[in-house]
Amino acid sequence: MSVRSRQPSGPEIPESEEEVLPARGQRKQRTRDALIDAALQLMNEGRSFNSLGLREITRVAGVVPTSFYRHFRDTHELGLVLVEESALTLRRMLREARRAGAPVKDMIRRSVQVYSAFVLANRLHFLFIAGERTGGSPVIRGAIRNEVDQFTAELTQDLRHLAIFPQLTPESLQMICSLVASTMLNAATDILDLPPGEASQPLEDSLVNQLRVIFLGAQLWRDE
Repeated sequence: MSVRSRQPSGPEIPESEEEVLPARGQRKQRTRDALIDAALQLMNEGRSFNSLGLREITRVAGVVPTSFYRHFRDTHELGLVLVEESALTLRRMLREARRAGAPVKDMIRRSVQVYSAFVLANRLHFLFIAGERTGGSPVIRGAIRNEVDQFTAELTQDLRHLAIFPQLTPESLQMICSLVASTMLNAATDILDLPPGEASQPLEDSLVNQLRVIFLGAQLWRDE
Protein backbone atom coordinates (compact mmCIF):
# COMPACT_ATOMS: atom_id res chain seq x y z
CA MET A 1 0.00 0.00 0.00
CA SER A 2 1.44 3.39 -0.95
CA VAL A 3 1.74 6.00 1.82
CA ARG A 4 2.51 9.65 2.13
CA SER A 5 5.87 10.95 3.35
CA ARG A 6 5.99 10.68 7.13
CA GLN A 7 8.31 10.84 10.08
CA PRO A 8 10.00 7.51 10.84
CA SER A 9 8.13 7.14 14.11
CA GLY A 10 4.75 8.20 12.77
CA PRO A 11 1.88 5.99 11.62
CA GLU A 12 1.33 5.05 8.00
CA ILE A 13 -1.28 7.30 6.42
CA PRO A 14 -3.13 5.96 3.37
CA GLU A 15 -3.48 8.29 0.43
CA SER A 16 -7.24 7.68 0.36
CA GLU A 17 -9.82 5.97 2.49
CA GLU A 18 -10.64 3.63 -0.40
CA GLU A 19 -7.15 2.14 -0.30
CA VAL A 20 -7.51 0.99 3.29
CA LEU A 21 -10.96 -0.55 2.88
CA PRO A 22 -9.81 -3.75 1.11
CA ALA A 23 -7.19 -4.35 3.81
CA ARG A 24 -9.77 -3.78 6.53
CA GLY A 25 -12.16 -6.10 4.79
CA GLN A 26 -9.51 -8.79 4.53
CA ARG A 27 -8.64 -8.46 8.22
CA LYS A 28 -12.30 -8.66 9.15
CA GLN A 29 -12.75 -11.78 7.03
CA ARG A 30 -9.64 -13.39 8.55
CA THR A 31 -10.97 -12.76 12.05
CA ARG A 32 -14.37 -14.16 11.14
CA ASP A 33 -12.76 -17.26 9.62
CA ALA A 34 -10.55 -17.65 12.70
CA LEU A 35 -13.61 -17.65 14.99
CA ILE A 36 -15.35 -20.28 12.85
CA ASP A 37 -12.20 -22.42 12.69
CA ALA A 38 -11.75 -22.13 16.47
CA ALA A 39 -15.28 -23.43 17.10
CA LEU A 40 -14.69 -26.32 14.69
CA GLN A 41 -11.36 -27.12 16.34
CA LEU A 42 -12.94 -27.28 19.79
CA MET A 43 -15.71 -29.56 18.53
CA ASN A 44 -13.12 -31.77 16.85
CA GLU A 45 -11.66 -32.28 20.33
CA GLY A 46 -14.95 -33.85 21.43
CA ARG A 47 -16.86 -30.82 22.63
CA SER A 48 -20.53 -30.30 21.80
CA PHE A 49 -21.42 -27.01 20.18
CA ASN A 50 -23.77 -26.11 23.05
CA SER A 51 -20.91 -26.36 25.53
CA LEU A 52 -18.71 -23.84 23.74
CA GLY A 53 -18.23 -20.48 25.40
CA LEU A 54 -17.54 -17.19 23.66
CA ARG A 55 -14.32 -16.62 25.60
CA GLU A 56 -12.79 -19.98 24.78
CA ILE A 57 -13.68 -19.58 21.10
CA THR A 58 -11.94 -16.19 21.00
CA ARG A 59 -9.00 -17.55 22.98
CA VAL A 60 -8.42 -20.34 20.46
CA ALA A 61 -8.95 -17.85 17.60
CA GLY A 62 -6.34 -15.52 19.13
CA VAL A 63 -8.62 -12.48 19.34
CA VAL A 64 -10.12 -10.48 22.19
CA PRO A 65 -13.68 -11.41 23.28
CA THR A 66 -15.11 -8.07 22.15
CA SER A 67 -14.05 -8.91 18.57
CA PHE A 68 -16.61 -11.70 18.52
CA TYR A 69 -19.53 -9.25 18.53
CA ARG A 70 -18.27 -7.52 15.41
CA HIS A 71 -19.08 -10.72 13.50
CA PHE A 72 -21.78 -12.63 15.41
CA ARG A 73 -24.50 -11.68 17.88
CA ASP A 74 -23.88 -14.85 19.89
CA THR A 75 -22.60 -18.40 19.51
CA HIS A 76 -25.93 -19.52 18.06
CA GLU A 77 -25.46 -17.17 15.13
CA LEU A 78 -21.98 -18.60 14.58
CA GLY A 79 -23.54 -22.07 14.46
CA LEU A 80 -26.14 -20.91 11.96
CA VAL A 81 -23.37 -19.58 9.73
CA LEU A 82 -21.58 -22.94 9.92
CA VAL A 83 -24.72 -24.72 8.74
CA GLU A 84 -25.62 -22.21 6.04
CA GLU A 85 -22.19 -21.83 4.43
CA SER A 86 -21.55 -25.56 4.11
CA ALA A 87 -25.05 -26.35 2.85
CA LEU A 88 -25.12 -23.50 0.33
CA THR A 89 -21.87 -24.60 -1.30
CA LEU A 90 -22.91 -28.25 -1.36
CA ARG A 91 -26.32 -27.49 -2.89
CA ARG A 92 -24.68 -25.44 -5.62
CA MET A 93 -22.21 -28.21 -6.46
CA LEU A 94 -24.89 -30.92 -6.54
CA ARG A 95 -27.13 -28.78 -8.69
CA GLU A 96 -24.35 -28.40 -11.23
CA ALA A 97 -23.85 -32.18 -11.17
CA ARG A 98 -27.51 -32.68 -12.05
CA ARG A 99 -27.55 -30.20 -14.92
CA ALA A 100 -25.22 -32.00 -17.34
CA GLY A 101 -28.11 -33.82 -18.99
CA ALA A 102 -26.75 -37.31 -18.31
CA PRO A 103 -28.98 -40.38 -17.77
CA VAL A 104 -30.39 -40.80 -14.28
CA LYS A 105 -27.94 -43.58 -13.40
CA ASP A 106 -24.94 -41.42 -14.32
CA MET A 107 -26.46 -38.40 -12.57
CA ILE A 108 -26.75 -40.40 -9.35
CA ARG A 109 -23.16 -41.61 -9.56
CA ARG A 110 -21.81 -38.14 -10.30
CA SER A 111 -23.83 -36.57 -7.47
CA VAL A 112 -22.60 -39.17 -4.98
CA GLN A 113 -18.98 -38.58 -6.02
CA VAL A 114 -19.39 -34.83 -5.58
CA TYR A 115 -21.08 -35.33 -2.21
CA SER A 116 -18.50 -37.77 -0.86
CA ALA A 117 -15.59 -35.56 -1.90
CA PHE A 118 -17.24 -32.50 -0.35
CA VAL A 119 -17.90 -34.26 2.96
CA LEU A 120 -14.29 -35.45 3.19
CA ALA A 121 -12.94 -32.01 2.24
CA ASN A 122 -15.13 -30.36 4.89
CA ARG A 123 -14.83 -32.97 7.60
CA LEU A 124 -15.13 -30.65 10.60
CA HIS A 125 -18.22 -28.92 9.21
CA PHE A 126 -19.99 -32.23 8.69
CA LEU A 127 -18.96 -33.57 12.08
CA PHE A 128 -20.64 -30.48 13.48
CA ILE A 129 -23.79 -31.01 11.38
CA ALA A 130 -23.94 -34.73 12.19
CA GLY A 131 -23.62 -34.01 15.91
CA GLU A 132 -26.14 -31.19 15.99
CA ARG A 133 -28.72 -32.80 13.72
CA THR A 134 -30.22 -34.96 16.48
CA GLY A 135 -29.07 -33.14 19.60
CA GLY A 136 -27.86 -29.86 20.94
CA SER A 137 -29.50 -26.56 20.17
CA PRO A 138 -33.08 -26.47 18.79
CA VAL A 139 -32.03 -23.39 16.79
CA ILE A 140 -29.24 -25.31 15.04
CA ARG A 141 -31.46 -28.36 14.50
CA GLY A 142 -34.03 -26.09 12.90
CA ALA A 143 -31.39 -24.58 10.63
CA ILE A 144 -30.24 -28.03 9.51
CA ARG A 145 -33.84 -29.06 8.79
CA ASN A 146 -34.30 -25.87 6.79
CA GLU A 147 -31.23 -26.63 4.66
CA VAL A 148 -32.45 -30.19 4.06
CA ASP A 149 -35.80 -28.75 2.99
CA GLN A 150 -34.00 -26.37 0.62
CA PHE A 151 -32.07 -29.26 -0.91
CA THR A 152 -35.30 -31.25 -1.27
CA ALA A 153 -37.06 -28.34 -2.95
CA GLU A 154 -34.19 -27.76 -5.41
CA LEU A 155 -33.95 -31.46 -6.27
CA THR A 156 -37.71 -31.61 -6.79
CA GLN A 157 -37.57 -28.62 -9.09
CA ASP A 158 -34.69 -30.03 -11.12
CA LEU A 159 -36.26 -33.47 -11.55
CA ARG A 160 -39.49 -31.85 -12.64
CA HIS A 161 -37.59 -29.67 -15.13
CA LEU A 162 -35.73 -32.73 -16.47
CA ALA A 163 -39.05 -34.57 -16.85
CA ILE A 164 -37.87 -37.39 -14.61
CA PHE A 165 -40.83 -39.29 -13.08
CA PRO A 166 -43.42 -37.27 -15.01
CA GLN A 167 -46.18 -39.57 -13.69
CA LEU A 168 -45.66 -38.38 -10.12
CA THR A 169 -47.69 -35.65 -8.52
CA PRO A 170 -45.70 -32.72 -7.06
CA GLU A 171 -46.36 -34.09 -3.59
CA SER A 172 -45.09 -37.58 -4.45
CA LEU A 173 -42.01 -36.20 -6.21
CA GLN A 174 -41.21 -34.11 -3.16
CA MET A 175 -41.58 -37.21 -0.97
CA ILE A 176 -39.09 -39.08 -3.16
CA CYS A 177 -36.63 -36.19 -3.03
CA SER A 178 -36.99 -36.03 0.75
CA LEU A 179 -35.97 -39.71 0.92
CA VAL A 180 -32.94 -38.94 -1.24
CA ALA A 181 -31.94 -36.04 1.03
CA SER A 182 -32.28 -38.12 4.21
CA THR A 183 -30.33 -41.02 2.71
CA MET A 184 -27.46 -38.79 1.64
CA LEU A 185 -27.32 -37.01 4.98
CA ASN A 186 -27.31 -40.31 6.87
CA ALA A 187 -24.43 -41.53 4.70
CA ALA A 188 -22.26 -38.59 5.81
CA THR A 189 -21.55 -40.31 9.14
CA ASP A 190 -20.20 -43.43 7.42
CA ILE A 191 -18.06 -41.29 5.11
CA LEU A 192 -16.66 -39.39 8.10
CA ASP A 193 -15.85 -42.65 9.90
CA LEU A 194 -13.57 -43.83 7.11
CA PRO A 195 -10.02 -44.40 8.43
CA PRO A 196 -7.44 -42.00 6.94
CA GLY A 197 -6.31 -43.20 3.54
CA GLU A 198 -9.09 -45.77 3.12
CA ALA A 199 -10.86 -45.65 -0.23
CA SER A 200 -14.37 -44.23 -0.19
CA GLN A 201 -15.42 -46.20 -3.29
CA PRO A 202 -17.26 -49.03 -1.45
CA LEU A 203 -19.31 -46.50 0.50
CA GLU A 204 -20.03 -44.52 -2.66
CA ASP A 205 -21.16 -47.71 -4.43
CA SER A 206 -23.48 -48.52 -1.52
CA LEU A 207 -24.96 -45.02 -1.53
CA VAL A 208 -25.45 -45.13 -5.30
CA ASN A 209 -27.34 -48.42 -4.96
CA GLN A 210 -29.52 -47.05 -2.16
CA LEU A 211 -30.46 -44.05 -4.29
CA ARG A 212 -31.11 -46.27 -7.31
CA VAL A 213 -33.54 -48.33 -5.20
CA ILE A 214 -35.36 -45.12 -4.26
CA PHE A 215 -35.53 -44.04 -7.90
CA LEU A 216 -36.68 -47.50 -8.99
CA GLY A 217 -39.47 -47.32 -6.45
CA ALA A 218 -40.35 -43.85 -7.77
CA GLN A 219 -40.73 -45.27 -11.27
CA LEU A 220 -43.26 -47.82 -10.00
CA TRP A 221 -45.07 -45.50 -7.60
CA ARG A 222 -48.67 -44.67 -8.36
CA ASP A 223 -50.75 -42.29 -6.31
CA GLU A 224 -53.95 -43.85 -5.01
